[in-house]
Parts: sequence; C-alpha cells; structure tokens
Amino acid sequence: MPSLAARLRPTGGSLRAVLAGLLAAGVGLGVAELVGGILTDAGSPVVAVGGLVIDNVPPSVKDFAIETFGKNDKVALIVGTLVIVFVLGVVLALVARRRPAVAAAVVVAVSLVGVVATRDQGTAGLVASALPSLLGAAAAIAALALLRATYTPGGDVVAALPVVGRERRSHLDDPTDGLPPRREFLIASGTALVLAGAAAGAGRTLQARNNASASRQAVTLPRPVDPLPPIPRGTSVGVEGVSPFTTPNRDFYRIDKNITPLQVKTDGYVLKVTGMVDRTIELPWEDLIARDMREYDITMTCVSNLIGGNLVGNARWLGFPLSELLDEAGVRAGADQVVGRSADDYTGGFPVEAAYDRDAIVAVGMNGEPLPIDHGFPVRLVVPGLYGYIASVKWLTEVELTTFDAFDSYWVRRDYAARAPVKTMSRIDTPRNLAKPSPGTVPIAGVAWAQTRGIAKVEVLVDDGEWTEATLGEALGEDTWRQWTLPVELDAGFHTVKVRATDGEGEVQPEERTDPLPDGASGWHTIRLSVQ
Repeated sequence: MPSLAARLRPTGGSLRAVLAGLLAAGVGLGVAELVGGILTDAGSPVVAVGGLVIDNVPPSVKDFAIETFGKNDKVALIVGTLVIVFVLGVVLALVARRRPAVAAAVVVAVSLVGVVATRDQGTAGLVASALPSLLGAAAAIAALALLRATYTPGGDVVAALPVVGRERRSHLDDPTDGLPPRREFLIASGTALVLAGAAAGAGRTLQARNNASASRQAVTLPRPVDPLPPIPRGTSVGVEGVSPFTTPNRDFYRIDKNITPLQVKTDGYVLKVTGMVDRTIELPWEDLIARDMREYDITMTCVSNLIGGNLVGNARWLGFPLSELLDEAGVRAGADQVVGRSADDYTGGFPVEAAYDRDAIVAVGMNGEPLPIDHGFPVRLVVPGLYGYIASVKWLTEVELTTFDAFDSYWVRRDYAARAPVKTMSRIDTPRNLAKPSPGTVPIAGVAWAQTRGIAKVEVLVDDGEWTEATLGEALGEDTWRQWTLPVELDAGFHTVKVRATDGEGEVQPEERTDPLPDGASGWHTIRLSVQ
C-alpha cells in the first residue's frame, strides 16, 4: 500500500488537471466578458458579482475592507473574486477526472450567481442579464471537457484536435502514467489560453463603448458668476508633508458601493425632482448646464474614515444651490427628507433644512474641470457638514422629497445613522507614526475639519506634558479644513504625540475612540515617535 506522502505527491495527471482548471476558468471568464461587451447593458459578470457582495455584506465587513485595503478595497474584491473562480476551476477539474457531470453542474450553478448579480446590478433585461454568465459557463464546460481528455488516462483528443495528426507518440510524449501525449496537452492548453485572452480583451474593449469619457471631454464648463479668488497662500502652514489645502482630483478619495464607476453620459441626461412637491421637474442637461453657476470651497469626509485616516479631501466645486431646484418644485408641508438617487438607484437622504441652512449644491465641476467620472460625472450633490453616504450622492439622476418615516436610504437600511453630521476631527500628517526624527526641533503638522462649524483651535500634547495651542493656517470658510503646525523640542527616546481640535461652536474633539459605524469615528489621533 502506498504511503501517505506517495498518495499526496502530484502526478502528471493532477498537475495537468490544475492547469486545465485554471485555463477552463479563464475561458469561461473571457467569454462572459466578451458577451457582456456585446450586450453593453449587461456588463461584466465579475463586476456584477462584486457589486452583489457589497450590497449584501454586513457594514462591519465593509469597514474592515476599507480599513485593511483603503482606497484599493474594490480592487481587492475583484482580485478575491477572480481567485475564488480560478481555485474553483482547479477543484472542478480534479473532480471531473471521475465525475464530469458533477463538475459541469457546479459550473452552471455558479453561473446562476452571475445571472442574478448582473440582473440586480444593471439595467439589462432578463435575457441580456443571463447570457454573459450562461454562455461563459458553457464555454468553461466545453474547455474543461476538451482539456479533461489530456489529463485523464486513456483520454483521446485526436478527434477534437485533428491538427495533432495520426502520430500518437513522439519525443514529446510521456507514456509513463498512461496519459495522452504531452503534445496534445500543450496544444489544447495553448488554444485555451489564446481563446481566454482574446475573448477577455475583446470584451473589455467592447465594454468601453459605454464609457462616458468622450461625453465628459465634450463638456465646456460655464464661467462661474462672481468667481472666487485664488486660494490664499496663508491657508498653508508651509510644512512639508501636510496635505495640500486643495486636494488634486487624482488624489481625492473615492468610496462608494460600485466596483467600477457608473458611466453616465450627458446625451439624454435628465435630472428629475419628484415626490412631495407641487410640481415635478425634469431638467435636461442642456438646461442644467446653462444655469448660473458659482464656486464653493468644500471639504468632504467619508463616514468610513478612521481616526487619522485619509478619506477626507477639499475641492473647489462648481454648481448651483439645491434650494433653487426645491423652490422651483415647491416643497410640500410635511416633507422632511431630501433623497438623492444615482443612476444605479443608490440613495442617500438628509434633512430638508440642510438644503437651505448651508451651501448644499448640485455640482458639475471639481477643481476647474468637469466632474471626474470617479466622482459623479456629469452631476452630483455636495452637502457640507454631512457624511457623503447620506448627502453627497454621485451620478445624480433624481432628487425626491419624502419623509424619514417613509423611506430609509441605502446605508441606513444597513444600520448606518439616518442623520450623520460630520464630527470635529484632527489629524497629524507629519511626522508619520513610528517615524525616527533626529533630536531637536520637530515640526508637528496636519489638518483639522468640522464642516459648517469651522475650526477655532488645534492643540498638541507630547507625552505627559501640557496641551499646547498650534498655529493655524488661514481659514477660508467654515466648510473647509484648516492646516495647523506646532514645532516641538524632542530629546532622544520614544515619544507619544496627540492632537485635538475645537470647532467654531466651542466643542472640543472628544478623546473617546468610536468606530465608523453607525455615524463616523471619533477620538484623538495619536502617533508614536522614536527620536534617535
């Protein structure tokens, strides 16, 4: 009887099966991408499955993903999905050595997840939603059946691959384990690899037809009424390593439920105002972009931002007051919630009074250019002082007036707070945690924010000393963050540095640390330094 080590030792057949499983999975994914590209409304099943996962995981899992992967959480999800598919392909290839029907049945079952996800995440009809996943499954089964003959003893692929010819043995053959000739395996594998790559590449190219980049490039933003002056130099404290006062678009955080950004074109775009209003408004893109536009400096914060996190940024937005639209529609008595709805039916809701007591805007521009696709092109809401998940809806297509009793928006249904004002927060940007500065004067610097209230004071605590007030950069308004700095003398050794802010209403940032769920993290940002 063979030993356990011998039974676990890979054989030629099992190694071929592993490669065959990877290739069959690749063929299935490639064909699914190709069909999704042909049916542009259907899109990618892999992306759709990722979206389905986001929609259904507990909020704590979402926060863990953001904490672990940061802005790369969606990339990690896609990679994880692909890894699962390829591992499943390997397992099924091994199963198919003795039970090919079982392997095929599992492939079909898995494809149904893609069907459900594509239907749930997109706007395609039932047939268009089903075809990418089902045809991808059929291609995977066919590829696995063909490749199975190359890793199963006694298999015969000559009929399927006549290019091999009648000569069954050559110097490439490996007859030691009763497998078909190695030449057949190499030809079948190479064919599958080429097919998978070509189908996936063609699919991604075809899906690009639905990209909104050309639409965005065609947009010429109107000149704002009473343009704001350039950002004053005094907003910067002049310390290297501090986040710039204005966050470049390429560096601005992107957190939303979408694996890939929605592609919304200006052709045919209409913004609707509905619900508890005197009259429904339908505002075509041409009329929307022709309205008087103004500039607004507003800092935005994600509710998932951790203490000391980077899911916060400041931009100069171009848009017009949301209150103008609401006044034109006429808000009915009793309406207490404004709901923004995205092109994919995502919703965020906030109090009606927030549309009037602050610069809540319908935005079309960001830092001097049309909204980037990642940040909501062509139209989004920007509401200062409220976390983005309830107020600053991207890819905006509808504004609905309703009540909090009648409707819970997307993340509220997932246990986040219905009302979530941004908390007073401060962050140390430089030096970084666990940095090793030299003894002497070390500039401590960072940013602090409390949108709609402003920042009145920032204090720094080193070790067991006294709180010392930092120097603040110039305040541009209550809706933007402020830079701050404090030079401190540090001797060699380990030191702990903490920061806290006081907002414009006199409220001091609390020390108690809380998690992002349900209404944003709080607590003092703390770093440790090894001065040497």
